Amino acid sequence: MVLPAAVLFARASRVVPLAKLPEQSGGFAVDPSFFVATFAVGFAIAVAGHLFQLRALVAAGVALVLLATVFLPLALHLVR
Repeated sequence: MVLPAAVLFARASRVVPLAKLPEQSGGFAVDPSFFVATFAVGFAIAVAGHLFQLRALVAAGVALVLLATVFLPLALHLVR
């Protein structure tokens, strides 16, 4: 019998409690919604580029993902 992933997760979370994340501290208190939105748009563009086999779209999507996950947070950290 194969159990659905949700059932397995529910059982595992009872056995191993999920860790409580630490509170955000320091001077980098930025709302992450812009980064998440930029990442999602980049991911969607890259997927569309793969579906239509257009290298320019794939490159643009990867560039947006890198921008959202590496370069924008790093630039904000250096500026503040």
